[in-house]
Amino acid sequence: MITLDGVMQAPGSPEEDRSGGFNFGGWSAPYGDEVLGKVVEKQMQPADLLLGRKTFEIFASYWPERADSWPGITDVTKYVLSNTLKKSDPLVVGWKNSVVLESLADIEKLRNSEGSALKVWGSSKLIQLLLTHDLVDELWLQIHPLTLGKGKKLFVDGAIPAAFTLLESTVTPGGVIVACYQRPDSSHDRDVKTGTSGG
Repeated sequence: MITLDGVMQAPGSPEEDRSGGFNFGGWSAPYGDEVLGKVVEKQMQPADLLLGRKTFEIFASYWPERADSWPGITDVTKYVLSNTLKKSDPLVVGWKNSVVLESLADIEKLRNSEGSALKVWGSSKLIQLLLTHDLVDELWLQIHPLTLGKGKKLFVDGAIPAAFTLLESTVTPGGVIVACYQRPDSSHDRDVKTGTSGG
């Protein structure tokens, strides 16, 4: 979930993430409708999760008590990249199937292993790390029709130049553009192409 100016901080509720003095928590709520609900339901199909520490802490304190609202969330493996959380941390121990990863190398090893797809929710710094190292296969964006001017951003300096292909898109009645972009398999199609516009 992002705004037109790329902010992804605290879309769900006012108390979700106030870091940096962010006062717009819950900005996505007014745009909920049946069309967007069906998209989110599809995105919430069971899959292992890869989360940054902050998002993991938010999820671990929220979802175990509301697992009926996200079928399978308890059973999938939740990987968290952190150099501060330990395997013995109460949040890690308390949320079934949680695994701490300590480095980018751990993520690369996991990505190259056989297993289910990994989905990242939230986790701005983690996504930026993955974009920097070309470790993003798909981007599912819910682009909301507003700007906030400040807050944690999805895209910052550091992402490698990379081309994506639009796989599918939907526009909701409330004006949210939902788009799935995929990194092509062909190395030729993965490169950014340039040219001159106009006649």
